[in-house]
Amino acid sequence: MQILFVCDPLESFKPYKDSTVAMMRAAQKRGHGVWACGPDDLQISWQGSAQAFRIEAQRLRLLPVQASASAPWVSIDETRLLQPSDIHLAIMRKDPPFDVHYLVATQMLDRLMSHGVPVINRPQALRDHGEKMAVLEFAELAPPGMVSHDMASLRAFAEEHPQVVFKPLDAMGGAGIFLSHAKDPNLPVILETLTEHGQRAIMGQRYLPEIAQGDKRILLINGEAVPYCLARIPPEGASRGNLAAGGRGEARPLTDRDQEIARQLGRILAARGLFLIGLDVIGNCLTEINVTSPTGFQEITQQTGYDVAEKFVTALEAQFGAAPEAPHRAQP
Repeated sequence: MQILFVCDPLESFKPYKDSTVAMMRAAQKRGHGVWACGPDDLQISWQGSAQAFRIEAQRLRLLPVQASASAPWVSIDETRLLQPSDIHLAIMRKDPPFDVHYLVATQMLDRLMSHGVPVINRPQALRDHGEKMAVLEFAELAPPGMVSHDMASLRAFAEEHPQVVFKPLDAMGGAGIFLSHAKDPNLPVILETLTEHGQRAIMGQRYLPEIAQGDKRILLINGEAVPYCLARIPPEGASRGNLAAGGRGEARPLTDRDQEIARQLGRILAARGLFLIGLDVIGNCLTEINVTSPTGFQEITQQTGYDVAEKFVTALEAQFGAAPEAPHRAQP
């Protein structure tokens, strides 16, 4: 297959830890062509009912893994305009925030799908499953929570629980997350800041002290759980386990409860076009459903030997067919 990764700029990647890099390496290892572009490289024009879709993309060659984290990890073999017929599959791996630029990117990918190119995760499903609010469909698995822009209501929610977590609805990596309580003198400014003085909805959740044992990332590939999770353990004295916030990742086998949650959600969400999902579980509770660019591939593989990226690519082949590389066509 010719696989197009729609992603952040290549120079922003950390090749020793980024799951997208692991996917690219696994795809190349299995004989697939690897291309990359950013959302702004998707373009469409039309005249009447005739449409032309173009993608300014780079053909990549993944270099051997080096001991030095600063060593080059990729070579760009060519840059050219692609047509939809040049691509067998597109993988959306642009990180949040889910802002208007991300929204437009999903709309452009809808048009790419209309030209016959499968996209994962499906653009409509990305729009329908906000990573924080998606847990409401499975609220029986989640801790008590609230979504509101009203600061008085959010303060009242804090009074109902010993401790609460407040977080924005469109961020990632632990950004903007606050641990607070009803008597916290900083609570008013926390709510003012997060809600932009009542103009922006945020989420509150009851704090789960089990976070000390790790915020578990459970990966689902086409509805099936990877047998190991990545427990993100907060630094001493901290409340966030996100790796981007300084947490330590520890791969562990799934517990019976982890597997129960994965089974309950897996096939439902896969049927909606969510091929790759990252469930966040603290203790026995589901806290988030990550659908934009779930991570944890490399840490799990390095610690357990279970090759998550190879599992991902073989699942793609089973779903979409292991087509040989398409011939390079000269552009008109």
